[in-house]
Amino acid sequence: MSDFLIDEELLAAIDMGSNSFHLAIARVDHGEVKKVASMSEKVQLGAGLDENKNLTEVAQQRGLDCLARFVGRLSSVQPNRLRIVATNALRQAKNGHEFIQKAATILPKPIEIIAGREEARLIYLGVSHTMVNSGRRLVIDIGGGSTELIIGEEFEPIHTESLQMGCVAFTKSYFPEGEISQKSFDKAVVAARKELNSIANTYKAEGWDTVVGSSGTIKACRQIAVNMGWSDEQETLTREGIEKLKDKLLKFKHVSDMDFVGLKEDRRAVLPAGIAILYTVFEVLNLDKLVYSDGALREGVMYDLLGRFQHEDVRDRSVQAMMGRYGADSKQAQRVVDTAQHLFDSVAKKLKLTSDDSDLLRRAAYLHEIGLAISHSGYQRHSAYLLQHSDIPGFSQIDQNHLAHLVAHHRRKLRNDTKNEVQKVGGDSLVYLCLILRLAVLLNHSRSDEMLPAIELTVHDAQQWQLSVSGDAKQWPLLVADLHDEQVQFKHWDIELNIQSEQFVDH
Repeated sequence: MSDFLIDEELLAAIDMGSNSFHLAIARVDHGEVKKVASMSEKVQLGAGLDENKNLTEVAQQRGLDCLARFVGRLSSVQPNRLRIVATNALRQAKNGHEFIQKAATILPKPIEIIAGREEARLIYLGVSHTMVNSGRRLVIDIGGGSTELIIGEEFEPIHTESLQMGCVAFTKSYFPEGEISQKSFDKAVVAARKELNSIANTYKAEGWDTVVGSSGTIKACRQIAVNMGWSDEQETLTREGIEKLKDKLLKFKHVSDMDFVGLKEDRRAVLPAGIAILYTVFEVLNLDKLVYSDGALREGVMYDLLGRFQHEDVRDRSVQAMMGRYGADSKQAQRVVDTAQHLFDSVAKKLKLTSDDSDLLRRAAYLHEIGLAISHSGYQRHSAYLLQHSDIPGFSQIDQNHLAHLVAHHRRKLRNDTKNEVQKVGGDSLVYLCLILRLAVLLNHSRSDEMLPAIELTVHDAQQWQLSVSGDAKQWPLLVADLHDEQVQFKHWDIELNIQSEQFVDH
């Protein structure tokens, strides 16, 4: 990946929401992301989840057709300047991997399924870059499958939450045939209240100066309030305005009857559920008014991508934070990082490893011992569990899965069958990274700053590796013994590891 982006270079983001898919293309202008093109389609992927949480073929095809149209607009954007993120619908879908495999034949980059709190962080990043007011903000984003609520200051989120309530999901549960009644509305409010009660006290205790809403539901509600004369002079959505919106809604019997001024047709079906959620947010958090921001997830994704190019990568901050949280030995981690990088650089070209692979290996090397905070016995499994199941800002679920496999296999025996598991998750490159990390850890078993022998790793082909140890191997008897043991483990993954030094030649 390039170290920086110059002005005029393009960035792009695809946001695969549960209700809508969005494409945004922007240019970098003096460090700011300026949108130059956008597309949006109501795909309603979330509505395509059946009773078993599987995406139907029809819903999958809607999504694939939309992505194909988006790709037609991306000819001027280099793949490494594009990110594609998926949210609640694919988080929930049991067969989401099927859709992702189909989409891989269309898209120039893999889809990243992001966790709810990571979605919230990126939404806040998008909103904060479009707002001029300072102070503490509460940001609310009602999506198709989930609702994100974030408290933050300037560009830094303080609290991030993702609640299981969204306009598509609530439409299926409470307004399935488009019928509107006081009873169905009240049921939706009760469900939303249950979700909000889990965070209400914490959020109200933290406090905020301004309230900002983003994305389609809040945009539609605010626009209707403005058009109907229910907003204030600054065209903000007020408590009184949302009350009037609710009262007007309940006079209709069906979504086809709604005659709100400014209501777009593609928003009609999910509006009652959206109003119910927003009404409950106002009520439970005791809000007076909110302003609308055009910034949302896709803008946040592009600013996050821009940060990666400008060496402000939140993933590296997250790695350091996890090391601190679990008391990892930073000196030992750095030794392993340095050795892993040296080995990687020696074989990257031959094994067709990329700069992204280098970043992944480095972060795994920093985090491989965090499981020691739980127990020394089998700590690699604890490390893997923490990486797999934690909310880690900046990382997609795929990223975390790759990290988990790397640290899970950095020590102890390798089984023949686990190679296939690793390949299925990350291909041959993840297999190679696992083995490089094992060598880096092994070469630093002494946990000492004393000079190691000069080590060189060469690869004759993917199945023939050679580790050259300079000097007299008798000076490092434990290292030689460990390398003998490691040869056996490499064979379990179908790779011959040959070891050479002045006193020890392995044929």
